[in-house]
This record gives sequence, C-alpha cells and structure tokens, in this order.
Amino acid sequence: MTARLADIAAQAGVSEATVSRVLNGKPGVAAGTRESVLAALDVLGYERPVKLRQRSAGLVGLITPELDNPIFPALAQVIGQALTRQGYTPVLATQTPGGSTEDELTEMLVDRGVSGIIFVSGLHADTTADMGRYEQLRGQGVPYVLINGFSDKVQAPFVSPDDRAAMQLAVTHLTALGHTRIGLAVGPKRFVPVLRKIEGFRLGMKERLGLDEAESEELVQHSLYSLEGGQAAATALIARGCTAIVCASDMMALGAIRAARQQGLRVPQDVSVVGFDDSPLIAFTDPPLTTIRQPVQAMGQAAVRTLLEEIGGTPAPHCEFVFLPELVVRGSTASGPAQRRMP
Repeated sequence: MTARLADIAAQAGVSEATVSRVLNGKPGVAAGTRESVLAALDVLGYERPVKLRQRSAGLVGLITPELDNPIFPALAQVIGQALTRQGYTPVLATQTPGGSTEDELTEMLVDRGVSGIIFVSGLHADTTADMGRYEQLRGQGVPYVLINGFSDKVQAPFVSPDDRAAMQLAVTHLTALGHTRIGLAVGPKRFVPVLRKIEGFRLGMKERLGLDEAESEELVQHSLYSLEGGQAAATALIARGCTAIVCASDMMALGAIRAARQQGLRVPQDVSVVGFDDSPLIAFTDPPLTTIRQPVQAMGQAAVRTLLEEIGGTPAPHCEFVFLPELVVRGSTASGPAQRRMP
C-alpha cells in the first residue's frame, strides 16, 4: 500500500498524506488536487475506490463497423476513455456481416435512453444511402456526431481526416523516390472518403507527374477494405506496371505486400507500398509499413467534446472538422527501380 501511495503521489505531484485523504474520502482537499489524484489512479491503472466512483452522467452510444480493422478498436478506445473521463458510460455497438444493421443498433441505443450517439464510418459516408434516418434521429431529440464521411444533407457535426491531403502526401513521397507509375488501391466508389482519396491522388499525380485525369484514373483500382481486397487490387495494379501502390487502409497494404511476394517481387526493392491509418502494431510488420497516420487521438477527443457540447445544450457548429494526417516513413518504400539503375 505504501508503494502504491508513493506512486500515486509522484504521478499527481502531491504528498502521500494528500493521496491518503483523497482515497479515504476525507475533507480538506481542494477540488483540483482531488481530480489530480483520481486522474493519477486512472493513469497508473488502479481502480478508484467504490465510494469515489462517480455515478454515470448517462450512456453514450458508439456505433462502429466490424472490429477486424484495427483502426476501429483504436478509435473506440480513445472515444471510450474520453467519455469515461467526463463521467459518461460508453456503449459499443458493432456492425457485423449478417448481424444488426446501423438502424437496428441506433434504435436499440435510443430505446436504452442514451444521451447521444457517435457514428464511425457509418451510412453517412455512403453517397447512395438515405440521409433521412439522421434527421429522424434529430427529431427524437438525440444528439449525434459523425466520424469519417461528410454529407451536406445532414445537419450535424462531422469529424474527418483530410483524405485529399493524405493522398498528396503519399504521392509526393513516392515521386521523390523516383516512382512514376504509382497505383491507388481504394474501397468501393460510393463512399465519401474513397472519392476524396481519388481527388487527392489525381491532384498529386497532376502536380508531381503532369498526368491528366484520364491517365490517373487508369491507375485507380477499387476493391474491398480488407487484406484480400488489397491483394486483388495490387495484383491488378502490378499488372499495369505500377512500381508503387498507395492503399486506402493498412489492411489493404498488407494484402498488397502479399500480392507482390506471390509474383516473386520484393517489397520495397521492386514494389513500394504505402498504407493508411497507422493501425496499432503496423510498425512491426515485415517490412515495417510506411503509412499515413490518421490523427485518431485528436479526432476521437474532438468527437466526444463536440457531442458533449450538443448534450449540454450548446450545439457545436454543424460543419466538418477536418484533421491533418501525417506521413510515417518506414521500410515498405524505397527508390523506384529506374532510379536504382542509374549510376
């Protein structure tokens, strides 16, 4: 217990006596100091004493796609922690193939009296979906925030990474390495993030290589957001002579690496691969993946902050908050084959 007190005191920057007073619920401790001690407990992984646990301010629903893609659990963790720190209880509702639909999960959460809902990569990102479902939800008095994918038909706060800038970063990196035949492996065309990535890719290819829209379009391959989807897309792009492939997710990038190896090609010596997300553990693949890092921490916290403003009755602007991604260079990209042959 003494060792634990010392750890908490050091983390909170207070004396052990002060920690003891807080843990025992004694008076005479400033509110700010008390919060620092409780935060130190959370950071160090200790459970708060039962009598100090706040009653939940309410439930907040979080609807995500399947959790096979590691970026979704990472985002859910950031959002869940941010909600918990504000006294709310997160309720994770996951869509699975053949399981509950987004509408069914939304209805279930509303029936349980949630204070608000955060949607991650939901139907709001699908340009063919009916956006009336979100207006209906607003009519029920349930505040919500939407992550990844924007629609001007929905009056709500949106939080997104800058997909266009992400692709320009990737193209700039690869052209600087001497690649002139760069492919883009993306998901189905109906999704807003996909359309934006294509726009950014085209712009990058025009600025860096002088390609027109039709020439860039030949280098875009649509597939599924999965390892198998990335493998299929990369196989097609390699057949078109691509020496570098930008992928719309890290999972697709792993599939692209598999496709290259199946054809006896080496990554990055023969084919360079860039991912998107910077998912947990992706730095430890073989080779470590060069990728575009989604600002998950900032996006998750912004979504929670915005939702709590809506719940509190001071609505956030009904517009899109766009966060800049970051290029993380690792071992899956190298100079283009033509570049290496030069003396």
